[in-house]
Amino acid sequence: MPGMSQQSVSLTNGLVVAMFRHSLFVTGLMWLAAIAIVLMVALVASRRILTFNMSNEGVSEPRARTYLRWAFGAIWLFDGFLQFQASMPLGLANNVIAPLTTNTPSWLHSLMEHGIFLWNSHPISLAVGTAWLQVGIGLVLLVSNGRTGRIVGGVSSLWAALVWLIGNGAGGMFVSGASFLFGWPGATFFYVAAGAWLFVKPEVFQRLFSKVTLRVLSVIAGLAALLQFLPSTQFWHGGNTNALTTMTTFMTKTAQPHVLAWFVRHVGSLAAMMGGGFNVVIILWLGVCAVGLWMAAAQQWRWPVWALVIGCVFFWFVSEDTSIFGGLSTDVNSLLPLAVLAWCASPTLRVREPRVRRLPREMTSSAGAVVATFASAMILFSMVLMGGTTFASAETTWYQAHNGPASATTLRAATFTLTDQFNKTYSLGEHPKRVTLLTFIDPRCYTDCPLLAKQLEHVRAELSANANLDIVAVAANPYHENLTDLRTFIAERGLAHLKNFHFVTGKLSKVQEVWKSYGIGVSMTSKDKMSIHSDFMFLISPKGELRWVIPDDPLSSSSGVASAVSELRGLLSSMGVN
Repeated sequence: MPGMSQQSVSLTNGLVVAMFRHSLFVTGLMWLAAIAIVLMVALVASRRILTFNMSNEGVSEPRARTYLRWAFGAIWLFDGFLQFQASMPLGLANNVIAPLTTNTPSWLHSLMEHGIFLWNSHPISLAVGTAWLQVGIGLVLLVSNGRTGRIVGGVSSLWAALVWLIGNGAGGMFVSGASFLFGWPGATFFYVAAGAWLFVKPEVFQRLFSKVTLRVLSVIAGLAALLQFLPSTQFWHGGNTNALTTMTTFMTKTAQPHVLAWFVRHVGSLAAMMGGGFNVVIILWLGVCAVGLWMAAAQQWRWPVWALVIGCVFFWFVSEDTSIFGGLSTDVNSLLPLAVLAWCASPTLRVREPRVRRLPREMTSSAGAVVATFASAMILFSMVLMGGTTFASAETTWYQAHNGPASATTLRAATFTLTDQFNKTYSLGEHPKRVTLLTFIDPRCYTDCPLLAKQLEHVRAELSANANLDIVAVAANPYHENLTDLRTFIAERGLAHLKNFHFVTGKLSKVQEVWKSYGIGVSMTSKDKMSIHSDFMFLISPKGELRWVIPDDPLSSSSGVASAVSELRGLLSSMGVN
């Protein structure tokens, strides 16, 4: 049974939001400014600032590449701003990524679970890094038409590929019932394609971009038509069981403009009324686009591109509800970037002359260099932050969100003398040079107490062999406090090897005095399998002072355990235990 302090974690927990914003806008901006100054000094010293965006290949950039760079730069920038949402640190892994692991292949499931663990172990650092990385990518793509833009295009493609695989579950490509209208083959799939095209040399782009992209989109549209045809997608149903109707009903529950919700609901109602007829229209649209796009490059047709673009924008509103509301949106979903990619690949743009600059070249060069410098600082800062974080100890974020901060005190710790698992007398503080970590464990508990035991085990494993620490657990069960119960719990939880560990008990009256001295409430009847008791830990100095009172209603996830261990390690370190 859960501890008495059991509570759910709010995704907008005030303490976590404050930590996130401080890391974003105080610590983060200080580092960004420092890195940007170094980069700017190097840029000025090398005199590259005078030639930024003025290379021949940049000045003669194909118009389609310019529009692709601007469009995806704006999308990346917008996605970066979405990462600033307060619910991202605690919500992205469990509420966005975790649901996508359902029915994925074992190898992909394991990869996604590892990504979820990493995010939950370092939610603040990874959320900050992701936000500034995507803002930086967007700004560089917007202002740089030369080598810097090409490098960042490659970076954006690699980052998008990582997000597509782990964050999008490979776009649902391995999941039965996936639909083009609901995000297949994944939004970041098109980010990968756009970044790759921006990375190649402009002459290669000019020669291959339109033809290859149109053919790839043709294949995607054809496969999407086949997916729509499958009965498993439930688009053939009528009434409220129609897949589109069900989705629109669900999406419009999210807070959003009334006009948009009204439009989405009415199209969903139309799909319910038409049933399979509505799906026939979707399949015909995709099939016609597939054939037209394949032939468009050779025939210079524009209508297939416009047919796909208009349809994608329509269903971006209807079947994806723009994907930007709700507080946990990470991108604009798949149909909008697909529409942008298709429009940029139009045969019309391929033959148009490069854009003529209306502002003086020197002005655009200097302004672009300054913006690109700060944006590059964002990218470098984010890459170092996220790369280093994955090798660091878990953050205390989840512990703080679930339990609140530990309380410092200078009270005298209540002393006691009880019997440990070795049937030897143990008195609190009997080792005068050691700090004592005191907790309360029900030896019959199978929920919170095993998690507390796991924390103790991990904390001790991370300390040196000769750490000046005693770990003491007082039995917290009025009906099962004998040594046999204690020893059984120790054996089942693998605590026998724990150095300087004492699981203590005694006469019920004496144990109850200890509970009362430390404010531990214990509730149980003779018919209960285990007790309900307060979950707290206490750190006591070698001089017998109660230094820290630590609320510790444990989370069951491995990242939650790691977060609590980091909190305990930090408090122990402040008392000289390492």
